[in-house]
Amino acid sequence: MTEKNAIQLKINEATGAVEKELGRDFDLAIILGSGLGKFAEKLQDKKSLSYDKIPYFSGSTVQGHAGRLTAGLLSGKKILMMEGRFHYYEGHEMAQVTLPIRVMQQLGIPRLIVTNAAGGVNKNFHPGQLMLIGDHINTTGINPLHGANLSEFGVRFPDMSEAYDKEYCKLAHLVAEENKIDLVEGVYAYCTGPSYETPAEVRFYGQAGADAVGMSTVPEVIVARHGGMRVLGLSCITNAAAGVTDHKLNHQEVIEAAAAAFDDFTLLLREFVRQMD
Repeated sequence: MTEKNAIQLKINEATGAVEKELGRDFDLAIILGSGLGKFAEKLQDKKSLSYDKIPYFSGSTVQGHAGRLTAGLLSGKKILMMEGRFHYYEGHEMAQVTLPIRVMQQLGIPRLIVTNAAGGVNKNFHPGQLMLIGDHINTTGINPLHGANLSEFGVRFPDMSEAYDKEYCKLAHLVAEENKIDLVEGVYAYCTGPSYETPAEVRFYGQAGADAVGMSTVPEVIVARHGGMRVLGLSCITNAAAGVTDHKLNHQEVIEAAAAAFDDFTLLLREFVRQMD
């Protein structure tokens, strides 16, 4: 069996399990990052499926990631939501990290909202603030499309000049303004982790144009765009990155800061989903 056929088989089996339990014809998929999992409670008529019940999915080992798919209704739209994600730093290959995105595409989901907790590189940003991702920098040298191209999903050399949908970014800003939500826009730098970045690395990323740094999201966005999904990205700034202040970094701080931003996060996503086309 070729590499391409093996990957497609995994996608097919995982998709079949999800469709059997949760259905299809979703309007939107949402990935919830660290500390943001409570948002799944906002869904109506929800039904969940643990990752360990889905072939080739992996349980999350990270605090703040529940490890299940949840389907339900939000603002009149049918949603498939990931409560937690797979990370490269947990020991997964990129094909594993992005398998849920391929399942979403196989289910015919046209839109993705991807969220995360991130360290603020921009000194004007503060913990608890929401950042719309306008673009990203992949610092890792690792691309999830490396290897056999899955031509059923997209072309060999996908354009990434608009990784984050410009119309969706405009709508998010409008929603934030209407609801007096403190929303900034910036560039997200992706690092593998799990160690936090050094002060020298953070200075380097800032000089390269990054406003925030984190350990997820970019592989998912690349694969989402490869498959033609429209993407909105949202970071919760949970701490100042190393060297921006003298404060030591820890994951508990990330969880607490995400909780502090939860009300604004909930309002922004709920209203965005209501107004999106």
